[in-house]
Amino acid sequence: MKLIRNSLRLALGCVVLAAGPAFAWDEDTVLSLGDSVAFGYITQAGHQYVNPSNFIGYPEYVAGALHGTAVNAACPGETSGSLLSAAAPDNGCRQFRSAFPLHVSYGTTQMAFATSYLKHHRVHLVTLGIGANDLFILQDSCATAPDPTQCIGAGLPATLQSIATNVATILGGLRAAGYGGQIMVVNYYSLDYSDATGTGITALLNQALAGAAKAFGASVADVFTAFQKATTNPLVAGKPCNAGLLNVDPQDETACDVHPAQSGQRLMALTVLRTQHY
Repeated sequence: MKLIRNSLRLALGCVVLAAGPAFAWDEDTVLSLGDSVAFGYITQAGHQYVNPSNFIGYPEYVAGALHGTAVNAACPGETSGSLLSAAAPDNGCRQFRSAFPLHVSYGTTQMAFATSYLKHHRVHLVTLGIGANDLFILQDSCATAPDPTQCIGAGLPATLQSIATNVATILGGLRAAGYGGQIMVVNYYSLDYSDATGTGITALLNQALAGAAKAFGASVADVFTAFQKATTNPLVAGKPCNAGLLNVDPQDETACDVHPAQSGQRLMALTVLRTQHY
């Protein structure tokens, strides 16, 4: 069967080369777009930043399970706006790119890279995980307000609408590039499911992502629920940190930062794999 499959690939490749524009025959490729979560970012990793292979995100686990290749274009600090436009505010992506390499090299926006890649390669799956940094920018802008909670609440609707609009633009652009395969929006986990306010904001973000996904026939990898189920043990108390799903905070070994540990990345990958269709 393997010989037949390889012969078929060779024959089809010859037909394509003879018939028109050449495509790279890498149909097992997983093209992943997003922020630090998809990148596999680790806070305060020092000299590790000079080699992006030190950082493993869920895209690499997904591609490995599919016996394919990960093209991970994610950038730490990317927002839904900066993914589309170099003029839009980001949360550190451009600064990171100026100092350290990403998993793949490109001098454009992440969106421009993605559409160009899709026009010249056959891709099995596209994943998109974006939007959290938009909320972090809102949170930072409210840090010095007399009532930060009220400030965030007032700015939240506009921020969520902006995320939904940008994600719709991203998905529409991927389709306009000629990609008709599966696009999967990877939603976000709560940092603490016992925190009703924080979890509620994450749920609203995920609703905005799901709405945009539905409009363009994209599926949603429900990481929110996967992490929630993994924290139901009473000893964990709804906290992904206590479940070992998040990286330990470099400043406090009893706490965690916002990024997934490798166990969290593998759980995200498993969620993506269970959501994909073949």
